[in-house]
Amino acid sequence: MRSSRIAPFLAASAVAALIPALAPATASAAAPAAANPLNPYLQQKPAWHRCDRSMPATFQCATIKVPLDYSKPGGKKLDLAISRVKASSERERRGVLLLNPGGPGGPGLDMPLLLATELPKSVKNKYDLIGFDPRGMGQSSPVSCGLTPAEENWERPYKPGTFAKDVKWARTFAEKCHAKQGDKLRHITTRNTARDMDVIRAVLREKKISYLGYSYGTYLGAVYTQMFPKHSDRIVLDSAVDPARIWRGMIQIWAEGTEPAFTRWTEWTAERNSTYKLGATSEAVRKTFYDLVAQADRKPIDLDGAKLTGDDIRSGGRATFFSVRDAAESVVELKKAAEGRRPSAHRKSGTPTPVPPSFARAVPGDNGTAGFWTVVCADTRNWPRDPEQYRSDAIRDKAKYPVYGDFASNIKPCAFWKKNGGEPATRIDNKVGALILQNEWDSQTPLASGQGLRRVMKGAKLVTVLGGVGHGIYGTKSCADKTATAYLTTGRMPANDATCQAAPAARERTGTNPLPLPTPPGLPGAATDRR
Repeated sequence: MRSSRIAPFLAASAVAALIPALAPATASAAAPAAANPLNPYLQQKPAWHRCDRSMPATFQCATIKVPLDYSKPGGKKLDLAISRVKASSERERRGVLLLNPGGPGGPGLDMPLLLATELPKSVKNKYDLIGFDPRGMGQSSPVSCGLTPAEENWERPYKPGTFAKDVKWARTFAEKCHAKQGDKLRHITTRNTARDMDVIRAVLREKKISYLGYSYGTYLGAVYTQMFPKHSDRIVLDSAVDPARIWRGMIQIWAEGTEPAFTRWTEWTAERNSTYKLGATSEAVRKTFYDLVAQADRKPIDLDGAKLTGDDIRSGGRATFFSVRDAAESVVELKKAAEGRRPSAHRKSGTPTPVPPSFARAVPGDNGTAGFWTVVCADTRNWPRDPEQYRSDAIRDKAKYPVYGDFASNIKPCAFWKKNGGEPATRIDNKVGALILQNEWDSQTPLASGQGLRRVMKGAKLVTVLGGVGHGIYGTKSCADKTATAYLTTGRMPANDATCQAAPAARERTGTNPLPLPTPPGLPGAATDRR
């Protein structure tokens, strides 16, 4: 997440000869083609075709090749699935807008189709919307570790009696991934995905690319700007990851960010005790919640047919508490269930999730989880290797951040990931222009995370949506939309970091987000009527 594109194309000096490999497509014709070992990739011509009969003809797909290992471009290759919706106006067209929905592990092939209904006409007039599944994800040579559903569950609370079992799970997870994917794993990284983006740029015959990335996509965009500053045009980074916390710190920040959100919720709910009857003071509401946790630890509470332990309630509540009205409604229903009362008749269960279009090639069932941990573990060498470090951190953070601290700091598969000489994390430190958008109450990338990205991207400007709730801003009718649209269409950015106020209703409940961003469902029974 370091955003300084003046960094070398490849970090290791051993491959310094490849620095010109992703030079602009208009590089001097006087240089012999053989001088650039990546030329076969850069000169590809995508065979665009209709993505699927069930989808609009304007939504086109193609597959290109990229090297598995950029230091050995003549070696193994990966498929990279790309897509596009062409600019609505040839006269106004400026270039291409690459899109990424987040993750790591989130496929983005469907993004042009989804955003074509959400972005303003002025943006669609200027840009071809370009989607792609990052390497190892979706239709782009997907990784799989052969994980069972139980093995995919990584939200594990710390308990002295189960820690040895958790360590065994983490080791087994890593071993299964390496047994199934081998040396491929160390090449599924953010840096290599950024290199793939520059191959896409060259294949599309563009000197520069503009970019809209959400969540993890902000880190990917920052890394691209760091590695390829001269190829970056207008960059929008929405709901931002802090590069200084890659990657363990970005999981731990979920716990840190939840505590103030939980406190805000207790205060909000106490002020509405006549409605929710969860307590007349902040402390009383807090006690009501933790009494339910304790009761569920003694005997699971049956809610909507799900047997919830206290740990289930804590982990599910982590995301819910950022939306105060959702949290109050769901805890009311949890309290009813704990008391043996029937749930409200009008209540809707579950969280609606946008259904992305399906593509022809089947994807392994564990690709999302395997892809997430492959990137998170291979991106950095900073994961602790001693299980006892995780134990001590989980004990400390459960006391400090009682809602989620032990989940965040407990053992993870990266403790046993084989390093195999992978690259270090990218250091972001540049002056490339970019617009960062951040909600004040974002459960996945809390406010401190967006502020961290702004500190290292010195040419960027940060727009904070005060009172804004939820993960993902642009395209959701936020007060920041106008600023982002002006930047993409005219290049005009705020003179300084700026704020805008969320609409009153948007300060209490997360609105429906049309994008498939990686947002957890929260507690069962949370309200889903977003009208």
